[in-house]
Amino acid sequence: MVLVARVVFAFIGALLGYSGSLLLLDTGVLSGVMASGYLVGLLVFSGVVIGLLIGPPVVRGLMIGTKAATQFVLKTPTHELMGGIIGLVSGWIIALVISIPLLRIPVLGDYVSIVLGILLGYMGLVVGLRKTEEMQGVFSRSEKVLRGLRGASEASPKILDTSVIIDGRIADITKSGFLEGDLIVPGFVLEELQHIADSSDVLKRNRGRRGLDILNRIQKEPYCNVRIIEDTYSDLSEVDTKLIRLAKDINGKVVTNDYNLNKVCELHGVQVLNINELANSVKPVVLPGEELKVHVIKDGKEQGQGVGYLDDGTMIVVDGGRRYIGQTVAVLVTSVLQTAAGRMIFAKPKSMERAL
Repeated sequence: MVLVARVVFAFIGALLGYSGSLLLLDTGVLSGVMASGYLVGLLVFSGVVIGLLIGPPVVRGLMIGTKAATQFVLKTPTHELMGGIIGLVSGWIIALVISIPLLRIPVLGDYVSIVLGILLGYMGLVVGLRKTEEMQGVFSRSEKVLRGLRGASEASPKILDTSVIIDGRIADITKSGFLEGDLIVPGFVLEELQHIADSSDVLKRNRGRRGLDILNRIQKEPYCNVRIIEDTYSDLSEVDTKLIRLAKDINGKVVTNDYNLNKVCELHGVQVLNINELANSVKPVVLPGEELKVHVIKDGKEQGQGVGYLDDGTMIVVDGGRRYIGQTVAVLVTSVLQTAAGRMIFAKPKSMERAL
């Protein structure tokens, strides 16, 4: 690079020296072929020397500046870059419109248009960067209105979290057709899955490999479109924070079964599809007084209680059911309790009800 810079700048210096010597000769300051030749040679040689000296520093400065600008662009979110570009172009357009009548002013017209271009371009850039969220909100609202007028709706992309991939139920949900739109798998989620699959702990390793198998299964199915996005967000360290940033950038929804991530997304205004909430929502409704058959498998916390489970995993606490452990018994529902962990049903044996 240094050698190329020296050659290029030496050539440019020689051209500038030759051009400068021709301008001086046109003024008629020197006369005679020998004097003219000396002048041309001197200026060309000076241009070559100056080019050799300033070439490498200038190239190094340009490389450092380019690297700094590239890092800044990579760290800046995409929506902020787009907002800054739109603001900059808008400022230039306004400056151009204002400067058209000012160009008629002698001498000052050209300079005024340049100054307006710099000032309004800078103002537009700053406003575009700082008002990106508001602009995005305006555009999204306008897009929703247009969609409503057209009578059509486009499904937003669904971003898969590591926990929901390992869980595995996402494969059956997508196959049923309840999830519309592209399924987004971020690159940092894949890295986390691979890290879990390579863990020395057997349980973690099995969970990681299960997640990779589920992803492979979903990708091969024709009923959904899986896209892998390689945005790494190197300025962020937490995977949850990266998921929220990505959801904002692409206006997507996060699919998870992580309770804490669910709450954090809600605080940031990001829509969440929680698989556990979906599972609880589709469980059949059980009302007090209904009759069920349950297989009692263990003791309850209170004395005399027995515990069993429905096919969907709902826990049933049978009052006085301890003596029925290992048996399938008909019970009557007395109450239903909804908790953060899920639904619990309290019941008592039907034979006990008849006795009473």
